[in-house]
Amino acid sequence: MAFSYTLRPCSFLSLPKLLTLFPHIAPKTNAIPLGRTFTTTSPALATYNQVTRGCREAKRVRKTRSPALKNRPEMKAVCMKVGVVKPKKPNSAERKIAKVRLSSGRAVTAYIPGEGHNVQQHSVVLVRGGRSQDCPGVRYHLVRGALDLGGVSTRMSSRSKYGTKKPKATT
Repeated sequence: MAFSYTLRPCSFLSLPKLLTLFPHIAPKTNAIPLGRTFTTTSPALATYNQVTRGCREAKRVRKTRSPALKNRPEMKAVCMKVGVVKPKKPNSAERKIAKVRLSSGRAVTAYIPGEGHNVQQHSVVLVRGGRSQDCPGVRYHLVRGALDLGGVSTRMSSRSKYGTKKPKATT
């Protein structure tokens, strides 16, 4: 049975020193000498004593920003109530929001982006993650141009975010 060894660079031993200490691992004469091999493991591995003393800690799991979606990009929902809220200081406006019941049965508050909308009670809408920064408790957005929610008709820039087709070229 033949074994092949890969010589990895070592901080305290050079290749000639390694070959004098361990002649049985000398590369074959027709073999191409290996350059530096890269590895994904960390250079300083923990010793057995360090591990037994408890040096390894599990990484904390990142908390999801939109928990109601359950790791999905979007979810279908039925609109229960449409209203407006005032944003936090220092902003002043009327932000359009909708209380929706997701297909999972959970009720959440979602922001309606863009100017004007056609959402009313019992409308079927698509909900995505993404909070409205100046509306407390609003962690979700409605997707414009999907299901019952129409796109923004007068939109010229960033049309894909607002569900608007390219306008016909008038000559």
